[in-house]
Amino acid sequence: MALKKESKKEKARILVVDDHPIVRRGLVQMITAEPDLTVCAEAETVPEALKAAAATNPHAAIVDLSLKGMSGLELIKDLKVRYPKLPVLVLSVFDESIYAERALRAGAKGYMMKEEATEKVLTAIRQILAGQIYLSSAMSSRLLHVLVGGRTDGGASPAERLSDRELEVFQSIGRGLGNMEIARQLHISPKTVETYRAHIKEKLNLTSASELLQHAIQWTQNMGAGA
Repeated sequence: MALKKESKKEKARILVVDDHPIVRRGLVQMITAEPDLTVCAEAETVPEALKAAAATNPHAAIVDLSLKGMSGLELIKDLKVRYPKLPVLVLSVFDESIYAERALRAGAKGYMMKEEATEKVLTAIRQILAGQIYLSSAMSSRLLHVLVGGRTDGGASPAERLSDRELEVFQSIGRGLGNMEIARQLHISPKTVETYRAHIKEKLNLTSASELLQHAIQWTQNMGAGA
């Protein structure tokens, strides 16, 4: 009687999206060294990522928030619409206290900062592949505290009051970009940028353009958003 051959388990295909080649290369090497994981595609922009996702049908995606042209948050929202079952892990230099909740709202299943130990990336990937959410213990406690105690403004960063798009504009102002550059980068009109600037000033209780610029530069430097 012939013995039945064991079917080889398919490796989980991971899409890696990051605009830093060195970071991307490191992730690819780490993932492909695992027996149950493989990298099916790499991308450094939102259009490249969407094209790669359509071509390779990944089981999960790792996405940086800082991408060329458009933000990773916009990519996550796009992927959520096109591939509702695709779990996304955000791997970013941006402070989780500001961006983790935004990423989850956009459709991500996990968030970790690049400064965390590299082995945790593999843990996070396997966790989101298993249908779970991955967050640092500190961020999990923070969100549970909000859920149980309710959100308050006390101690919160002013940037938490901004919408995703307003935060992008605010961050761009902090990098020293003018209205035309911001409009080109975010694919919106200069007039729309002005509208966002007005909303930001109102939400952050700022009275002038110079005060907005000073506030944005300080925040961006503190958050390491220029990295």
